[in-house]
Amino acid sequence: MSLFQRYIEGSGIKNSTGELNELAVIRRSDEFWQIEKALHDYLLDELKKSPGQNKDEERQKIETWSQTFFDQQVSRLTFEEKQDILNYVKDELLAYGPITPLLENPAINEVMVNSFDEVYYEKNGKIFRSNLYFTDNQHVLRVIERIVSPIGRRIDESSPMVDARLPDGSRVNAIIPPLALKGPSLTIRKFSETPFTIMDLVHFGTLTEEMAEFLDICVKSRLNIFISGGTGSGKTSSLNVLSSFIPNEERIVTIEDAAELKLHQEHIISLESRPPNIEGKGEITIRDLVRNSLRMRPDRIVVGEVRGAEALDMLQAMNTGHDGSLSTGHANSPRDILSRIETMVLMAGFDLPVRAIREQIASAIDLIVQQARMKDGSRKITHITEVLGMEGETIVLQDIFLYKEIGYTKDGRINGRFISTGIRPKFADKLEVSGYSLPASWFVGEW
Repeated sequence: MSLFQRYIEGSGIKNSTGELNELAVIRRSDEFWQIEKALHDYLLDELKKSPGQNKDEERQKIETWSQTFFDQQVSRLTFEEKQDILNYVKDELLAYGPITPLLENPAINEVMVNSFDEVYYEKNGKIFRSNLYFTDNQHVLRVIERIVSPIGRRIDESSPMVDARLPDGSRVNAIIPPLALKGPSLTIRKFSETPFTIMDLVHFGTLTEEMAEFLDICVKSRLNIFISGGTGSGKTSSLNVLSSFIPNEERIVTIEDAAELKLHQEHIISLESRPPNIEGKGEITIRDLVRNSLRMRPDRIVVGEVRGAEALDMLQAMNTGHDGSLSTGHANSPRDILSRIETMVLMAGFDLPVRAIREQIASAIDLIVQQARMKDGSRKITHITEVLGMEGETIVLQDIFLYKEIGYTKDGRINGRFISTGIRPKFADKLEVSGYSLPASWFVGEW
């Protein structure tokens, strides 16, 4: 065991199967922290003398300067001990401190810092506690500031909440005292550097090949599609996949709070909202961007998430010739998302009759894709539902594909199957006009 490390009794956090957490680390001794701080300060001074370098150049310089420091100050250390300290300091200076190993692990989807000594992560849909930790609350705050500063966001007592993103597109939310009672809290939702394809979702069991082909046809035929689901259900990943079906020659405008979508078409304009400055001015909302996008001659408008008054502008866009729009929203069922959109339209401040709002919704939205995170952590598209129109005061919905739960396997995995309701969608004629035919085999009841 390294000279600078010692085990803390009971520090190995075990997962639900009783196995030691693979990411648990050994607590370091006071001597480790003394040398780490000295090296950190030394490298910081050297970096200040050579500004304007890129990350690769800084990394090489840090390696060289560290060797000089070790030779002069603590030459008695072994190679492993030097590397242990150097790796920790590099994560502090060039990355995101103690949580860097979690962020670099491709199997981990989410990292959650509840307080400086409570770090959790999500893997395969389940949450585990890691033994990684920060030294104190100020340490967490420094990492948060390192994330938000490069993209022009700020976090302080006057603005104690912030949404941001990492360079790889991962979504970041941070909240600090006085709102967070246990100290600064950080939540990072990671996204794959190479976006998921539709075949990835089929492989994961999120949907079937028939459902995937059906959605492909619907996007290319310019249907307005809304993806609905709870937090962590995979809405953004599915939106990214559906957006990838948009033909390359079309002009796409994406609108998001924090840019997460990764599209590979050539003709894309990505817009991002902006919070108010320290004087409370300069805010640009999603609604502002949706209204502005209508003047940008878009073939498609893709809104990362509708959560407020922008719902009214989105519906008007869908109803005035901007077909093929895509968006997501939080709801537990296709019926619930319609109620939420109704409420969000009223947030725009206009005293509109409920029937008028429902007629707008029924006319604008063609298809609802409902997604859920199941109890075993897997993600499933549980409904593909057509919006038929109005009947009296009610919007009529029609399920086309469903996921039916049967039970659980011995190892705790959910057991179920995707089924067709046997109902051919009313918009099938529109798909055929666009040059696509729907095989009769997709609509024969349960497969």
